[in-house]
Amino acid sequence: MNALKHIRKNVFKVTQAEFSVLAGVTQATVSRWENGVAPSLDEMKAIRDAAEARKIKWNDRLFFETPKPGVAA
Repeated sequence: MNALKHIRKNVFKVTQAEFSVLAGVTQATVSRWENGVAPSLDEMKAIRDAAEARKIKWNDRLFFETPKPGVAA
């Protein structure tokens, strides 16, 4: 699982469609992120802002590190 898919599924716990609304992008963009296309800095900021707005514990390293299977995030 890549970092963005981990963020969506395990941090935000939302669907691609829901995540796209939070990040201000299309669902197709979220799909591309999950298939290896890196988000822009502005898109990363939108994700961080969405986490902070929802009181989700956030660390930017989530963009670059994916927890190993079986390890809590």
